[in-house]
Amino acid sequence: MYRSKTKEIHIGNRVIGGGNPILIQSMTNTKTEDVEATVAQILALEAAGCEIIRSTVPTLEAAKALGEIKKRIHIPIVADIHFDYKMAIAAIENGADKIRINPGNIGSEEKVRAVVEKAKEYNVPIRIGVNSGSLEKNLIEKYGRVTAEGLVESALDKIDMIEKMGYDNLVISIKSSDVLMCAKAHELLAPKCKYPLHVGITEAGTVFSGNIKSALGLGLILNQGIGDTIRVSLTGDPVNEIASAKLILRTLGLRKGGIEVVSCPTCGRTNIDLIGLANEVEKMVTEFDHLNIKVAVMGCVVNGPGEAREADIGIAGGIGEGLLIKKGEIVRKVPEAELLDTLREALANWEVE
Repeated sequence: MYRSKTKEIHIGNRVIGGGNPILIQSMTNTKTEDVEATVAQILALEAAGCEIIRSTVPTLEAAKALGEIKKRIHIPIVADIHFDYKMAIAAIENGADKIRINPGNIGSEEKVRAVVEKAKEYNVPIRIGVNSGSLEKNLIEKYGRVTAEGLVESALDKIDMIEKMGYDNLVISIKSSDVLMCAKAHELLAPKCKYPLHVGITEAGTVFSGNIKSALGLGLILNQGIGDTIRVSLTGDPVNEIASAKLILRTLGLRKGGIEVVSCPTCGRTNIDLIGLANEVEKMVTEFDHLNIKVAVMGCVVNGPGEAREADIGIAGGIGEGLLIKKGEIVRKVPEAELLDTLREALANWEVE
């Protein structure tokens, strides 16, 4: 398995690579210079389960803000750098736990070397980021278009450049909005790269389309033993990214803990607002993320118990009443209006039963 053989890299108080658990990342969409807004968003992301956060550093003011932000959060912060190598240096000096650069758009080799020397001085990891949207012209000409092979060649070239500068505290990412291209690029890169890989489908889209593309792409990649950190990139509130990432990891058996909610698709027998109830349950169970169980939400008291047999606990609704079910067995009947609270109480008492 590739991820068990990648180099261990320390990012603040977290460790990735070398078979360590896959960590979940996100990125703030506030102005980094706005310390209050940025801290508030990071704390919300932490509460949702984010383990590494990235913030853009386009200005010296943003770089200086990192120091104050770090005092008030509890997870490592990565500085995202585009074009200006001086911002990378300033971010490191102001406490960034990692920097993300594309050496191809930083400028000359001398500028890249200046960043590397500063990272070496502070022992800060560098994430080499290669995106399909910024692939070098010579590689596009070589392969006729943007390809997985071109992305991999670009990444390997940049790894070689920085290694020759005497630095190997590296994380690599190669991203594309093309799901199959992205998956193929990771398949090609993993056998040739000893460094941890940060995996994601870039510019995936809205919560709806982005979740589908990310689930497919990350599923294809992670299931091959590739990937040490992940991000689900969604257009919207980044907190949404965390729940999606956790579910992807749990579905693939790569993370334990947290409640899995299953629900029936509804049919003509459904006599309650199952869609609304299922959504309420999905929100409610986040209060019990320490439990590693399956919860079923069924819309029919006739078939509900049987359909929920594989779940640890579940509820099924009928006309004016509902059932609390454990392992397919009916525990008790309750009024329909009390279904959600009954389930919450059962989960709250789960560990003492």
